[in-house]
Amino acid sequence: MEKRIRVVVAKPGLDGHDRGAKVIARALRDAGMEVIYTGLRQTPQAIFQTCIQEDADVLCMSSLSGAHDYLFPRVAEIFKEEGVSDVLIMGGGIIPEEDVPKLKSSGVEAIFGPGTKTTDIVEYIRTHLKK
Repeated sequence: MEKRIRVVVAKPGLDGHDRGAKVIARALRDAGMEVIYTGLRQTPQAIFQTCIQEDADVLCMSSLSGAHDYLFPRVAEIFKEEGVSDVLIMGGGIIPEEDVPKLKSSGVEAIFGPGTKTTDIVEYIRTHLKK
């Protein structure tokens, strides 16, 4: 039996809007992945700890509040500080195009905005897994 892909879906910061995160979580689950949703208002350290405790293959973060420019890189930084390099880190939400290069250079490997097909996200995960 093939190991199911384990995905943590997280909402960093004070953003209280999680409909998009729940849509992604359901799409990934429907695609056969095991999904752990952290709920709202997670700190970067809590997100990292959840990924470690759950032996996550993938982290999907969602932000609609504009704090992505601090929170996403901070989460990626914690992974680097802790020497964890085998988790695919992705982000999504309302992310201005001009912010994407900075996020990618910080260690967030992919950014998906509004209108992205969930099948594209599923395919990206399947083709870019690190474990």
